[in-house]
Amino acid sequence: MTDAARIPIQVSGHLRDHCGASAEVAVSARTVREALEGLEHDHAALHRSVCDETGTVRRHIGVFVNASHIRDLDGLDTVLAPGDVMIILPAISGG
Repeated sequence: MTDAARIPIQVSGHLRDHCGASAEVAVSARTVREALEGLEHDHAALHRSVCDETGTVRRHIGVFVNASHIRDLDGLDTVLAPGDVMIILPAISGG
């Protein structure tokens, strides 16, 4: 198993209240799952806004690695590499 990379996580505006108003936080992780577990440890309120009690990403939240949604990759098991950036965005809808 490879060493965990330090992965920046960009946080959208309304979720910043849950991480000290930071636009970006960073965690050491090898996968998206590990990154979200790192959020749970370092920024519990942000984690609760992103994931439900089972650790699953809430359906109204989009998690991206670079420009790709994790549902188009390997979901929570998506492997992260040095230089990757995770982005957390709320779903946008309207009508």
